[in-house]
Amino acid sequence: MKKRILLIATGGTIASANTEDGLKPLFSSQQLIDTLPELSEFCQVDNFQLFSLDSTNISRDHWLTIARTIEERYGQYDGFVITHGTDTMAYSAAALSYLIQNSPKPIVLTGSQRPINLSTTDAKMNLLDSFRYCCDDRSSGVSIVFSGNVILGTRARKINTKSFQAFASINYPYLAVIQDNHIIRYLDQPKSTQPQFSHQLSDRVALIKLIPGITGDYLKYFLERNDALVVESFGVGGLPMLEKYGFQQAIDYAVENGKTIVMSTQVQNEGSDMTVYQVGHHLKTQKSILEAYDMTTEAVVTKLMWILATTSDFKRIKKLFYKPIAQDILARD
Repeated sequence: MKKRILLIATGGTIASANTEDGLKPLFSSQQLIDTLPELSEFCQVDNFQLFSLDSTNISRDHWLTIARTIEERYGQYDGFVITHGTDTMAYSAAALSYLIQNSPKPIVLTGSQRPINLSTTDAKMNLLDSFRYCCDDRSSGVSIVFSGNVILGTRARKINTKSFQAFASINYPYLAVIQDNHIIRYLDQPKSTQPQFSHQLSDRVALIKLIPGITGDYLKYFLERNDALVVESFGVGGLPMLEKYGFQQAIDYAVENGKTIVMSTQVQNEGSDMTVYQVGHHLKTQKSILEAYDMTTEAVVTKLMWILATTSDFKRIKKLFYKPIAQDILARD
């Protein structure tokens, strides 16, 4: 029996056409399906137009809507393909990994670097690969299928702005590759029998990137307006220690006001290790500070949104943050 798959369209380059102002999502979910008559050979597809947005416009409320759309239709389908713009796809994949945990059914995000109506598009291959992966009995959980690679939802990052090889898996192997319509698996995901849906995400999480000479005033500014702050530091992680930079005052403010700081790194691969240098080591004993280790920034941000929607207790935040969910973290306290 053919698997029944729901295509959920949200816009993105894959559905875009040229206008006087540049590319804009214009094609419908049905029009995307109509370009792929071969889909009927191996699956039954329904489609649902949820949004028609450039993914730059996608945010927390859209992630919640996507998750709710899947939850409402979960019993009717064997899998879900979400077409999405590439610019924030890694954030969306991470967010859905926390909003829909332990899904025994596959939830695949895909898109393209060129619109589907171009002769040189990568859209058709990405769509076909996504549906094939969705129809495989061994597929489960949230992933991105793009340019022949299957990437865990919590491990994806966009690494190229124009090339077809848009995404990489960060600090974790690819789940599979798809070649000539064949799925070559490297890893199987643990399968459960029942998904866990969440319905809230906090909007009080911020992200800041350190630059040489930055002061603690910037951290305090964002901490005053948010409950958690992710700091992309240099190298393996740390904060300037010289008194003139004033970072200790910002940390003291976080402790006194129940804020959470997560130290991450601007370096794409290999993660953080704040024990290496003095500028990081001294932070390990400071209350309110956590370390991202091998997690992607996208996963750190969305995991904090998920956690802070349920608790403001730092001990509970710490426990949940270091608990592996969808293989988002390997090393932890």
